[in-house]
Amino acid sequence: MESKVSEGGLNVTLTIRLLMHGKEVGSIIGKKGETVKKMREESGARINISEGNCPERIVTITGPTDAIFKAFAMIAYKFEEDITNSMSNSTATSKPPVTLRLVVPASQCGSLIGKGGSKIKEIRESTGAQVQVAGDMLPNSTERAVTISGTPDAIIQCVKQICVVMLEAYTIQGQYAIPHPDQLTKLHQLAMQQTPFTPLGQTTPAFPGLDASPPASTHELTIPNDLIGCIIGRQGTKINEIRQMSGAQIKIANATEGSSERQITITGTPANISLAQYLINARLTSEVTGM
Repeated sequence: MESKVSEGGLNVTLTIRLLMHGKEVGSIIGKKGETVKKMREESGARINISEGNCPERIVTITGPTDAIFKAFAMIAYKFEEDITNSMSNSTATSKPPVTLRLVVPASQCGSLIGKGGSKIKEIRESTGAQVQVAGDMLPNSTERAVTISGTPDAIIQCVKQICVVMLEAYTIQGQYAIPHPDQLTKLHQLAMQQTPFTPLGQTTPAFPGLDASPPASTHELTIPNDLIGCIIGRQGTKINEIRQMSGAQIKIANATEGSSERQITITGTPANISLAQYLINARLTSEVTGM
């Protein structure tokens, strides 16, 4: 399992996000942030926790696959410890399982479920963890919650398998994991390739206009004014880099008076757009975390 991920040169940087309740977040941060500091140091993964006092927070874990597995293991064991501690004060006899909720792009849920549910069934059987993919998207997003519960070991095995599915999905779709520069060129070629519906350049006379490239779509983002600079870069270097890497067209609207945000319009194939969004988010994340 492990070797499969790292041997194929796929020890790329993945990002996995978790949805957590305030209490769970508190447990991971620990007193004066000591627990999360230890997790970061020991796993080597970047662990970011969304701000805000809303009941649900997003915990983002980024790093090479092995660092992600270590971080997950630490989180799963921490939660198990919390359950054990709460059990000692209660009369309950059966120990509830550890439960984690992953946030997964809806576009990848299909590969996770597999034909007729075959993949998810295989993951459940081989890891012993319960895996549930939510039928509905999370509010205001194109993502779904994937709930995993079981013993910490079962959860870790399960996360490993989900990472493999995501890596496989990304090598096909060219989205999500951003690998090393030499692989970026491959990704870029993938994104530039037409989708294999009809042989390249052949259009079926009966369907004029249905050529091999998927329809271009448009996606809009709003970015706070104070962060727009890090996306544009000096004399537009960063935005040009993102345009080149993603193969998407990216337009940044002029600042409007009284608005603290700028509109960014991304046009291209779905794969180009996902890649552009990912690269923009990566710029924002590195700006915000000061990496």
